Amino acid sequence: MEMEGNHTLVTDFVFVGFTRDPLLRMVFFAVFLASYTLTLTGNIGLMALIYLDPRLHTPMYFFVGNLSFLDSWYTSVYIPRILSDCISKNNVISHAGYATQFFFSAGLAFSECFLLAAMAYDRYVAICNPLLYATAMPKKLCILLVVGSYVAGFANAIVHTGNTFRLRFCGNNVINHFFCDAPPLMKLACDDTRVYKLIMTTVVGCAVVATTVIILGSYMGIVAAIIRIRSASRRGKAFSTCSSHLVSVSLFYGSILLMYSRPSSMRTPDWDKANALFYTVVNPLVNPMIYSLRNKDLEEANNSANVSLEPQSVAFLEGGSEMVC
Repeated sequence: MEMEGNHTLVTDFVFVGFTRDPLLRMVFFAVFLASYTLTLTGNIGLMALIYLDPRLHTPMYFFVGNLSFLDSWYTSVYIPRILSDCISKNNVISHAGYATQFFFSAGLAFSECFLLAAMAYDRYVAICNPLLYATAMPKKLCILLVVGSYVAGFANAIVHTGNTFRLRFCGNNVINHFFCDAPPLMKLACDDTRVYKLIMTTVVGCAVVATTVIILGSYMGIVAAIIRIRSASRRGKAFSTCSSHLVSVSLFYGSILLMYSRPSSMRTPDWDKANALFYTVVNPLVNPMIYSLRNKDLEEANNSANVSLEPQSVAFLEGGSEMVC
């Protein structure tokens, strides 16, 4: 703590975490350690499979591999700290440490928003222009989309972090959460937060609206293209190429919207912590499972499709579904 005028400024913070009970803390430690191990194993395994199998050297799997890399990094921002707090009696984090975790948390979350939008555009091209897919999605463009996702994500994080930590925090330094997030931190602010809220709403709103428009626009085009397909089996195969991506988008955006769209009067610390678990822990864990299961379904579909479908249908599947989500 530091004194400034009539205020006692906060120089470090204390996380409440999930429980004070020593036995339950050990249970949470085991659960999160198992989750972290499975998350890293699943995502690194998926990246290795995509790298080693030449059949998966395609644009869609390039994006899936990068999503796995991002999820591995994303979950590593949170879970090691959670594990440390579960076995520590003093869950203190410095002002600089809070700002650092906050920055990487925001940067990776924004990056995932933009990467999911890039993946939606890739699915749009694969379904709506299958014969021009290779030309429309060259390797250089795929790399630029991934790099652009990280640049845009961390550019937003710089603004978001700078806007947050220009404020002074005073009084009680106990934060009823398990990681560095903005809403619980704002309760400690001793400055006027109106400008902060305006900037945050603008930055977050622009990023979320832009990526949501891209995703919705892409899927509107995809749905229109699928409706024009006469064969029910081909419609099902075309839709299956996007189902995994739709699940990822729904989980990620759904949990974030539940977290930040609720009015302050309806939010409780326990609700915030439970909901935050979905996009910090659960999403990175289930994403490799979602995409792996879809790959198995696709392999079976392609084995039967290549034998029975007419040439035009085979061309459509080869152009669109070989890069399946």
